[in-house]
Amino acid sequence: MNEITRRHSRWFERILLSYLFQFISGGIVLIVTSAIPIWGVKFWNSNDPNLYTSLATSLFSFLIATFSLRKLFRLPASESVSYVLPISLICFAFPIGIILFLRTSYSIQIYVIGFLVTLLWCYAGFFLGRRYRLIRYAILPSNSSADLISSHGALFSVLNSPDLNGQRYNAIVADFSSPMLSPEWEKFLAKCTLARIPVYSEKKIREFVTGRVKIDHLSENVFGSLLPSEFYETVKRWIDIFTAVALIPIFLPLFLVIAILIKLESKGPAFFIQPRMGFRGEVFPMLKFRSMYIDKKGSGFTNPIDDPRITKIGKFIRKYRIDELPQLFNILIGQMSFIGPRPESFELSTWYEKDVPFFAYRHVVRPGLSGWAQVEQGYAAEVEGMKVKLEYDFYYIKNFSFWLDLLITFKTIKTVFTGFGAR
Repeated sequence: MNEITRRHSRWFERILLSYLFQFISGGIVLIVTSAIPIWGVKFWNSNDPNLYTSLATSLFSFLIATFSLRKLFRLPASESVSYVLPISLICFAFPIGIILFLRTSYSIQIYVIGFLVTLLWCYAGFFLGRRYRLIRYAILPSNSSADLISSHGALFSVLNSPDLNGQRYNAIVADFSSPMLSPEWEKFLAKCTLARIPVYSEKKIREFVTGRVKIDHLSENVFGSLLPSEFYETVKRWIDIFTAVALIPIFLPLFLVIAILIKLESKGPAFFIQPRMGFRGEVFPMLKFRSMYIDKKGSGFTNPIDDPRITKIGKFIRKYRIDELPQLFNILIGQMSFIGPRPESFELSTWYEKDVPFFAYRHVVRPGLSGWAQVEQGYAAEVEGMKVKLEYDFYYIKNFSFWLDLLITFKTIKTVFTGFGAR
């Protein structure tokens, strides 16, 4: 067997690809382009009170921006340059807002230069590091490996023999329940582990690549891992409260305009209240803007192509998700969250539970204004579509974290502007 070596295992690759090196080198560039032109080479000897506040804040913002982007790019369907600008803006705006609130002296020139350096550094890192971020997997032969090869977001190669043939891989993928896993292949996996090459199961990698947890792959252990973090659940609840309190006064004028337009177009109330299945299986009244005529009948679910029940203003507010904004009040009182599995109507939930295994398990977290299934799949009403949606929901619950919520938030903003998945 040829020497087994992990991809990017050479010393200079480990240094260049490390976050510590990228932060230090980027931080040096930021200091050289901002502090030195203003205060000179020995800028630390300056008595200017703006020096430490402005420079430290810029370096801190640079640190958080680069760290956040690295975390986001490790999630499924997240390899997009479009996240660089909003992440950089947020990471610079938040600490600057604190400084303005505390009325601390600062240098706007340092902030502007720091922001531009961060932006250019992150853009350069994205494009230059593309080929290094793409994970390369070696797959052991199995009956289920074909669909992985056609997946996006990673490179997959099927091994014909227990040998890497001098090729470098990030990890080895194997179906441990496959009858094709012979003693020779098991010895090969042991040697890969000794060479510090990670060995993963096909189920784990399939989840990572597709962003879904297959229903037929659920087991007792998987259910245990689907329990969300109680700590982040508490943190998220406080984020929901503060964000809802901040947004409701801003959106109240828009609420008034939309309500008037709805009333002018058709008779009936401006708001629509529907029982939805929520947190821990409890039914709650979900608030929406009315988007349908009250005197027209139709199917039990919305026809996404052409539903005659939908009003003209209803089509517009549905396309851009404006009809969902009154749910800010549901979020404020704890019935919903900004991010989570979308709550289904009581009737649909009852129907799905008869045909879709483990459907009720999605209620282990608060339902959301937007969710992982909505930004990846769009609208689904039929049972087969609901099974796929449930797989996305299980992935969200299993990977319940701030970073996944942040990714969904950015994708939701994109959805609002494109109208993807509108009903």
